[in-house]
Amino acid sequence: MQTEAIILAGALSGGFVTGLAGFGTGLTALGFWLHAVEPAIAAALVVLCSVVGQVQSLCSLRRAFAWERAWPFLVGGLAGVPLGVAALRILEVQTFKLLLGVLLIGYTGLMLALRRLPTVALWGGRLADGLVGAGGGALGGVAGLSGPLPTIWCGLRGWSADMQRGVYQPYNLGILCVVLGLYAGQGLLTRQVWELAALCLPATLLGSWLGVRLYRRVSDWQFRYLVLWLLFASGLVLSLSSL
Repeated sequence: MQTEAIILAGALSGGFVTGLAGFGTGLTALGFWLHAVEPAIAAALVVLCSVVGQVQSLCSLRRAFAWERAWPFLVGGLAGVPLGVAALRILEVQTFKLLLGVLLIGYTGLMLALRRLPTVALWGGRLADGLVGAGGGALGGVAGLSGPLPTIWCGLRGWSADMQRGVYQPYNLGILCVVLGLYAGQGLLTRQVWELAALCLPATLLGSWLGVRLYRRVSDWQFRYLVLWLLFASGLVLSLSSL
């Protein structure tokens, strides 16, 4: 019963953060699930719940989705995933996560210290968007961390909260679907994973619904700072888990 309670708490909180910010299922849920199940099972649950939470929250934000903004990220991301997988042969993943965590802490700490957040709305265009997407896809292939780069870049673009989520949520969903397919091909979606998923998914849907309702009360300014704080927390988690 204790295991089931931990699993449900992780699913509910992960879904809530995804509904509120558009990302963060793994960041939130793993803090619970790694105390109850093996890392491989927890990782598979994160992907499954992330896909479900992203789909639900995207349905609520479907009017914000604009293909002309999102496609460079998606194309770049799908091209970057195999590059990241290939890089696994030469990279030490724990050291890589530590370095990325330190960079996230440094970047978000600097942004949070500024009185006015900078924008790069006129720089780079779709080429820059595609390169950022490719970088995120490569990070996803290396360590399942496709989200931070596009999320940071969408914030720097100076877009509204809905516009940001209308780009990085479809992007994350596309990358997650690729990862889910790879997990299935590698036999990681075991019977135990599906049994736990049957427990998790309703709680994820409820949490996502609650998060989207709260998101509707958040201003664009508040949203940008919320994302920065979540990225800062992600950097801390990556750094501490790699030591």
